[in-house]
Amino acid sequence: MTEWRTDDFDYPLPEELIASRPLEQRDASRMMVVHRDTGEIEHRQFTDFPQFIRPDDLVVFNDTRVVRARFFSTDGKIEIVRLESPEPTVWRCLVKPGKKMRLGRQVKIGDATGTVESVFENGDRLVRFDRVVDEEKWGQLALPHYMNRDSDPTDFDRYQTVFAADSKPGAIAAPTAGLHFTEDLVTSLPHAFVTLHVGVGTFQPVRADRITDHIMHSERFELSEATANAIKQAGRVVSVGTTVTRVLEHCALQNPPLPPGTGTTSIFIYPGFEFKCVGALLTNFHLPKSTLLMLVSALAGPELIKQAYSEAVARQYRFFSYGDCMLIL
Repeated sequence: MTEWRTDDFDYPLPEELIASRPLEQRDASRMMVVHRDTGEIEHRQFTDFPQFIRPDDLVVFNDTRVVRARFFSTDGKIEIVRLESPEPTVWRCLVKPGKKMRLGRQVKIGDATGTVESVFENGDRLVRFDRVVDEEKWGQLALPHYMNRDSDPTDFDRYQTVFAADSKPGAIAAPTAGLHFTEDLVTSLPHAFVTLHVGVGTFQPVRADRITDHIMHSERFELSEATANAIKQAGRVVSVGTTVTRVLEHCALQNPPLPPGTGTTSIFIYPGFEFKCVGALLTNFHLPKSTLLMLVSALAGPELIKQAYSEAVARQYRFFSYGDCMLIL
């Protein structure tokens, strides 16, 4: 079995191909279609997506809702990214700079004062506030670092899928393959939903030389009984995004497979993985050396993905969260 190294998943990417803003229309993106059986690569528009959906397919979306997770202290000196909130006034978070947020130190966001109660081994902080922080007033979206900008009013609409459920808040990052869909298109497709609350771990680089030494992040998910039943009856499951893929493949490995309910997954999918549930995948283009690039390489094969990404760069596709997409069949 091949011992994969992180450098095996590197590729050159001109900075100007990174999409830092969305297109005017959600469904205006280009779509590369990769055929695993023949190795053929097509260059289409996302509006062609329904042409590839069979009558017995089930298209599965992630209905998590992105929340305002990025905050700055009132004096502007400390940046806080809330990872989770076990109680409304208790946050586990990333902080910058860490030296200003040692154990017992205080931080003010608006009229709320927080105290650092714990410092975890990985550098995360547990901060307890004396009142609930006004998120609408002080919170921003934690846009990916490669956009090199703060969120603005446009992002509150466009960095959210049209099917994000009000009852499913919790994602720090958007499930970006879903950003291409309009409400009309979703309605026209045979579909179901899972929930995975995307965390900052999805952007963390793989620092280990051998990918098997990488410690995968964990994320919370929910699989409903209705979706589990629909998947079992489908001829082919078309996963919209790597987040959906991780949920479904995690659940497919359970005994019995696809048990409905909630849980966490830290599944790491890389070449050699045997897919048990997902038959096709719509996904955006991913960062070099990322676990997401490893996942799509597992599905389509590293050489075919390397060829596809090379063509995408040559044809000036738009990359990452607000970029174009790839359909792997």
